[in-house]
Parts: sequence; C-alpha cells; structure tokens
Amino acid sequence: MTNDVELVRKIADNIEKVILGKRLQIYNILKGILANGHILIEDVPGVGKTTLIKALAKSLNLSYSRIQFTPDLLPSDIIGVSIYSPKTMEFEYKKGPIFSNIILADEINRTSPKTQSALLEAMEEKQISEGGNTYKLKEPFLVLATENPIEYEGTFSLPEAQLDRFMIKVQIGYPEIDSEVDILDLYRQNNPFEELKPVATDENIIYLQKKVRDIHVGKELNEYIVKIVNATRHNIFIMLGGSIRASLALQRVAQATALINGRDYIIPEDIRENVMIVLSHRIILTSSARANNYSTQQVILDILKTIQVPKVK
Repeated sequence: MTNDVELVRKIADNIEKVILGKRLQIYNILKGILANGHILIEDVPGVGKTTLIKALAKSLNLSYSRIQFTPDLLPSDIIGVSIYSPKTMEFEYKKGPIFSNIILADEINRTSPKTQSALLEAMEEKQISEGGNTYKLKEPFLVLATENPIEYEGTFSLPEAQLDRFMIKVQIGYPEIDSEVDILDLYRQNNPFEELKPVATDENIIYLQKKVRDIHVGKELNEYIVKIVNATRHNIFIMLGGSIRASLALQRVAQATALINGRDYIIPEDIRENVMIVLSHRIILTSSARANNYSTQQVILDILKTIQVPKVK
C-alpha cells in the first residue's frame, strides 16, 4: 500500500510542475482516475483546465486526443465514419479521436446536444457502434471534459443522462496571489510542460484501479452512502436527486480516497469529503429554491447535517 501512495504522490508532484497551487484539485482528479470514472471540469476560461489534463496524460504516458467542441461539430467527428472504398468495393471504418486512453472534450457545452450524446455509449460501455459493428475502446479509457459556466454566451446545457455519467465534477478556480506570481516567474522564459516526463504507465493505472475496487467498505458505510443520496431524492428544494449511479460513484471515489491515504478500508470522512464533487452536477434544484438564492452546495451541506455519521468499529 505504501508504494501505491508514493506512486500517486509522484504523479501529483509531476503535474504540479506545470499547475501551481492546485494540489487539492489535482488529487480530486486523480481520485476520479483511480476510480475509473469520467471527470467534468467546470470553470471560467484561462484557469488551466486544458493544461492540467494535458499534464495528466503526459505524466501517465497515455495516448491522448483533444476534441474541440464547437457548434458545427458532428458525431462522426468524434467516433469516426465508414467510407466506401472503390478499390475494395467495401466500406472501411476510419476511427475517430475517441480511440485514445484520455479524451479531452474541450468546452463540451459549446456543441449541440446531438453531438454531446455521441459520447454516451463510449462513456458507459467503453465501446463504439458504427455501421452495424461494435469497436472496443482500449483501457484505461477516460473522458475529461471541460466546460464553461452555463451563463457564458454560446453554451448548451448538458443532458442529465450525460451529466450522470461523469463520476465527479471539479472546479479549478483562480490561484492565490503568491501562486500566480510563481506562475508568471515559471512561464516567463520557458514552457515547463515541454520538459515534463512520464512518471507512470497504463499498467500502473490499471493496477491501481483494480486495487481501488478491493478497498473494504463496511455495510454501515454503504448504508451511509445510500442515506445521503436518497435524501437528495426527497428534499423539497431538489427537483432531480442523485441516481443509483451516484451512489456507486460515491462509494468508488471514497475507495480511491482511502487508497490515496494508505488504507485498505474506507472511513466516513472518505465519503463526506467527496459528496460535493460526486453529487453537485447531478442535482437539479427546484425553481423556488433558485428564486430564493439557494445553491446546490448549500442544499448538499444541509443534507449532510441531517444524516448521522456512522461509528466505524
């Protein structure tokens, strides 16, 4: 377990060579990676979302594709298309950029819902269906999508079904003043990303993902997870609560947190510290809650206060 913790720390340290002052956000993203889940990163332009994902892919030495989502992007631009070959008199499948380990779906909410939905099968089944054939995607397969806040011009709301397939949602935020000064100094003459070296492999990630699934979860902690998610379904301020997939995601991210902290079992804090990143994008508030300036974060925190924390023996 010690070697596992050291490897995760080594990956985080490597990413921090180009993304300064965002240790918590880096670890949250690594939780999603180890939990074998897709990650949604929402924030304003220019805070380092794309750079962070590129640094992650390079640190893990994984194949990487960037798909720039625009209003005129088509599903075939993502998954590929079958083209008739006069030479062979057959259709030949030309694979799209989806066939990589890490997919950067950049500004995913700037394209139409039809194109957004092209990712659904890949995210859920880790396969692509085209022209009557099914193509498996190679492991690990992870979609890391960035989006601008919905208030920004030219954005589309992601469908609830697609939001639910993102295991966590992370916000980067602006750096502290001292960190931003360090960023200016670091990037003044050189681009540190060009000097970044891999510190892990795809085998390392697949191994850690398997170790995460082996982390013990006691029955009382499974009940705690279900009570939290179930409370979102019966809250007067929430129109749409967390799904069963949300419960599974919270359990898996808690397991990843335990592994990162060097434990082979989870504790209540592993659950509590991840509730926000697992549930915040899955919950839709009622119109009256929004009219009264309630936030999703506030409602989730209020729910946590009403549920008794189990005592783990």
